[in-house]
Amino acid sequence: MSFAYYPLLRPFLFALDPETAHDLAFRSLDAATKIGLVGAMTAKVAASPVTAMGLSFPNRIGLAAGLDKNAAHIDGLAALGFGHLECGTVTPRPQPGNPRPRLFRIPEAEALINRMGFNSAGMERFLVNAHRATWDGILGINIGKNFDTANHSAVDDYLTCLRAVCRRASYVAVNISSPNTKGLRELQAEEALSGLLAALKSEQAKLADTHGRYTPIAIKIAPDLESQALDDIARLLVKHRIDGVIATNTTVSRVAVKGLPHSDEAGGLSGRPLRAQATEVIRALAKAVDGALPVIGVGGIVSGADAKEKIDAGATLVQIYTGLIYRGPQIVAECAEAVAAAR
Repeated sequence: MSFAYYPLLRPFLFALDPETAHDLAFRSLDAATKIGLVGAMTAKVAASPVTAMGLSFPNRIGLAAGLDKNAAHIDGLAALGFGHLECGTVTPRPQPGNPRPRLFRIPEAEALINRMGFNSAGMERFLVNAHRATWDGILGINIGKNFDTANHSAVDDYLTCLRAVCRRASYVAVNISSPNTKGLRELQAEEALSGLLAALKSEQAKLADTHGRYTPIAIKIAPDLESQALDDIARLLVKHRIDGVIATNTTVSRVAVKGLPHSDEAGGLSGRPLRAQATEVIRALAKAVDGALPVIGVGGIVSGADAKEKIDAGATLVQIYTGLIYRGPQIVAECAEAVAAAR
């Protein structure tokens, strides 16, 4: 048996509430990993080594933040062949997120809408889980602010998280672009972003001196930015010598799913409808930063061709989330092969 049978299993998972299916899938993955079945069931992932942010990635295909919010399933996910994993978003203090239901499938479009709201077990539990994992690959830790922290104090939450995770993280991703925490995307505005980036870089330098280890920082941005705002962000990222940029988060647009069931639910849309929009942001961003920092491409990757499209647009690495849910674990090897062939 292999994960090629996932299309046969998916109807059973999709008959369940999305969060229930998520928990069941992870329990099954963890159990299979413990008895050594996952490696036997997973297609061999083609090598496509690349260096980015000063780190050596074994392949260009990563897991996007949001699937393993509390770093509780690192070993199981790593066994699927990802070149890196990004866990989180984690907040300084535990918080439940938004009320259920808050996750919705749109199967006709291979899409999801979520309004999870940074549901997080908090930094302390997250780090216990992360340290328990035996996998020693590249781990990105995605950090955010608590929902009740005002934007003028948001920098304190991000610095708290950065200090806590810097020794465990291979890199730190700063989430200022989720549409599900009120006012969060305002941190992408020029003045707010410049102040945040300056504070993060200052703390990064201090932590490197203290621990003798430099932890790269990447900023995750929204796909719904106007071209001028995108240019402003690119300029600030280069000015403050940020190590990477992740493009993109989910979109608030519903143009591509208009009229479909659940399309009017509040939250961020991910999956196939986001593909073209995210790719255009990647292309514009790669041109704007002009090689000063790598772009990590996310959004709408549901096939190997989609992953190649992101690389061709200027991404150095790509990440998958919704595509994994619709296509299953075989998508990792498919994307790695497509990207390796494109090099």
